[in-house]
Amino acid sequence: MKDFTEFEKRIGVTFQDKSILQQAFTHRSYINEHPGLDIKHNERLEFLGDAVLELVSTEELFKRYPDVPEGELTAYRAAMVNTVSLAETSSEIGLDSFLLLSKGESKDKGKGRSNILANTFESVVGALYLDQGYSAAQKFIADTLFPKIQEIVDKKLYRDAKSLVQEMSQEKLGVTPSYEIISEKGPDHDKHFTAGIYFGEELAAQGRGASKQEAEQAAARKALEERGWLDD
Repeated sequence: MKDFTEFEKRIGVTFQDKSILQQAFTHRSYINEHPGLDIKHNERLEFLGDAVLELVSTEELFKRYPDVPEGELTAYRAAMVNTVSLAETSSEIGLDSFLLLSKGESKDKGKGRSNILANTFESVVGALYLDQGYSAAQKFIADTLFPKIQEIVDKKLYRDAKSLVQEMSQEKLGVTPSYEIISEKGPDHDKHFTAGIYFGEELAAQGRGASKQEAEQAAARKALEERGWLDD
C-alpha cells in the first residue's frame, strides 16, 4: 500500500484518519482487482467533494466579481472546475503518483486518466472536508485552483473556444472555420490527436488533445490567441 505522507506534506495537512485519505485515492478498479482488501473506493468522497468545491468556488467568484451577472459567474465557475482544469491541477500537485488503480487503468494515459484525476481531486476535497473541516478544504481549493481564475477571465477561457472563434472569424474575415484531424498517434489507451483549424484554405492553427473534440478546442483556442482576438 502507498505511503501518503509525502502528499500530506505537499498540501500542508496531517490527516487524523489516514484511511479517509487512502480512500480518496482509491479507484473502483483497484477494489475490483483486490477484492480481499478492507478498503473503499472514492466515489462517495467524490460526490461530497464536488458539492464542497462548487460552494467554495461560487463563494470566491461572488466576492471577487461583485458586478458580474450570475450567468457569467456560472461560466467562470464551469471553466475553473471542469475536467480539464481539475486534471491539470491534479498533475501540477503530483496527485497522479498516489492513485490506486488496477493494472489496466494504470496504463491509460489519455482521456480516461484525465477523468480519474479530476474525480480524485474532488475526492481529496471531500476527504479534507470530513477530516479537517470546511476551512481546510477551502484553503486547499484556494491554493490550487484560485490562481487560475484571472487567466480564465483575461483569456476568456470561460467561453467555448470553437463558438468564440467562429463568431470572431465571421465578423473579422467573413468565413466560417473548418476543422481537420491532421494526425492520430498512440495505442487505444493513450491516443493523441492533432487537429487543424482552417479559415478557408488557410491553416490558422493546430492543437492537440486526448480526443478529437479536445484537439479541435485546443486548435480554436490557439487561433484566438495568435490572432489576438481574445483581447477584442
